[in-house]
Amino acid sequence: MLVQQSSSLKEEIMRLKKEKDVVILAHNYQIPDVQDIADFTGDSLGLSRQAAKVPQKTILFCGVHFMAETAAIISPEKRVLIPDLEAGCSLSDSITIDELRNWKKQHPNAITVGYVNTTAEIKSELDYCCTSANAVNVVNAIPADKEILFLPDMFLGSYVAKVTGRKNMFIWAGECHVHAGIKPEDITDKLNSLKDAEFVIHPECSCTTPMMYDAASGSFDGNKVSILSTEGMLNHVNNSKAKNFVVATETGILYKMKQQNPDKNFIPASEKAECQYMKMITLEKVYDALVQEKNQVIVPKEIADKARTAIERMLAIS
Repeated sequence: MLVQQSSSLKEEIMRLKKEKDVVILAHNYQIPDVQDIADFTGDSLGLSRQAAKVPQKTILFCGVHFMAETAAIISPEKRVLIPDLEAGCSLSDSITIDELRNWKKQHPNAITVGYVNTTAEIKSELDYCCTSANAVNVVNAIPADKEILFLPDMFLGSYVAKVTGRKNMFIWAGECHVHAGIKPEDITDKLNSLKDAEFVIHPECSCTTPMMYDAASGSFDGNKVSILSTEGMLNHVNNSKAKNFVVATETGILYKMKQQNPDKNFIPASEKAECQYMKMITLEKVYDALVQEKNQVIVPKEIADKARTAIERMLAIS
């Protein structure tokens, strides 16, 4: 899109959201243009919490489908729209409701802990929900003698098991295709190219497993390492005195990092770490959703009520 067209469309979106009293939320992985027109940017759970606080009764969620569902669960009295209903998630799709129910039958006394990156239907079958930022706290809050079924991300699950020392965790073999594609060699090459670079990494990355022991001690090949959620990454780089960072997560987060820290250098661990589902949200689709007030995300009450319990338990621990 031409710069002039983009600017004009942004102005029209800003006018429409005020006229229609709509709040726009955008995930940190959204394209820069979409982040620019958002009232709030952040991670999925943080944005859902924000949705519950704002006075507007209509929320336009610029992210993937499970995120809009979570907002609808937390704010059942509000209308939640998404610019593209087809914006899905490979991690969320890695477990079905039948697979989860069968897994639970095999471990009838286990506590089920599920990542927020799951469908509303999956959340309705969980005992606890968690995020990458609080998964360790959630697992630590469960009695040590209880088996835990952790889903759906195997890399986050492996990281949590390592940090907590939990021996009775069963981990679902799911993954985010973007984070799973970031390899140790990608990171090593980038770290070698930058003097005194800090390394910030999302626990969904497949590279966390071979790096686990080094990363847990706070270093990797002599570089300081921090394993963090997306919001944790943003807070860390803002507060760090370092000037160079290698960032292992979806590349969309670099836009906000650079905005907030223009004097620092941010290098993606892999330039290929782009989520095609996140990038399905465009200014044109945001505009259409506002004009037509379409693509409402509705979670049936019986599913929402059960899913809300798992989320509220997580929030109580966080």
